[in-house]
Amino acid sequence: MSSEFQVTFDAHDPKAQAEFWRQVLGYVVPAPPGVELPEGADVWAAWEEALDRFGVPEERRNAQSAIEDPEGRRPRVFFQQVPEGKVAKNRVHLDVRAAPGLQGDERMAALEAEHDRLVALGAKRLRREEPAPPLSFGFIVMADPEGNEFCLD
Repeated sequence: MSSEFQVTFDAHDPKAQAEFWRQVLGYVVPAPPGVELPEGADVWAAWEEALDRFGVPEERRNAQSAIEDPEGRRPRVFFQQVPEGKVAKNRVHLDVRAAPGLQGDERMAALEAEHDRLVALGAKRLRREEPAPPLSFGFIVMADPEGNEFCLD
């Protein structure tokens, strides 16, 4: 039997992290509980209205955020506010599969194209690892806006 799980990030700014990773992964921000949003509605505005109705104080409104796979197949990603900043290398990281099945120059070109898109969203390039078959087909190590490492694979 398998268990459902979510991936949780400690964050300084959960909303900003949720928005960054939403765009990276093609996820969505779920609507507030009990709220049906029409297509194209501003989900962040809906959350502000809901938090106001729930009586959540202004200083707690960015304490947590989440994103979900619109198809419901991949894990939910949760962001929780913590007071301390990141101080060391991640012990666990995400591999964003940007070039599955590709090899050589075609693979690295696809990874570079995705790299450029993610840099425009606020990511930072840390290094590029060249292909070294048969054990590695090459990848790019990046950091999200709060410095969490991840790989384009």
